[in-house]
Amino acid sequence: MATAPNVKQDKVRVNEQISAPSVRLIGADGEQIGIVPVAQAMDLAAQSSLDLVEVASQATPPVCRIMDYAKFKYQQAKKAQEARKKQTHTLVKEVKLRPKIEEHDFTFKMKNIIRFLQEHNRVKVTVQFRGREISYADSGRKLLERVANEVAELGVVEGAPKLEGRFMLMVLAPK
Repeated sequence: MATAPNVKQDKVRVNEQISAPSVRLIGADGEQIGIVPVAQAMDLAAQSSLDLVEVASQATPPVCRIMDYAKFKYQQAKKAQEARKKQTHTLVKEVKLRPKIEEHDFTFKMKNIIRFLQEHNRVKVTVQFRGREISYADSGRKLLERVANEVAELGVVEGAPKLEGRFMLMVLAPK
């Protein structure tokens, strides 16, 4: 019966899975025991009721350690969870403007842009042109430059204003 191709295989070999004839052994308390045959290493691990775990398979001979494998797996899972917790997720937020935007609407949109930058998110500012407004693309560029000037201390312009169809786009990144 075939296994699913997406299933992750456990790459650490434990106890009987170790196939090398001899290994460099590290004891349960971290001291170097030396190069010993696998059978002797397995006996030492069994005497202390722990597992023989291969920690460096590329080395010659492979490095094995006497340890509690279940505890080792638990600690690895905890480290991975901590690493995921400390990751920062940057999102791209979008704010849409029009070339004939009123002052109050502009200040409201600016408050949102400032809030997004303070939350360490990237902001895509879009000016949408409708109908004949596209012939006044320079007014949209001036509007985007005004936005960039107002958020200069919080963010930097990552993508300069560019016209794509009926939209003029600019990307702001937090400092």
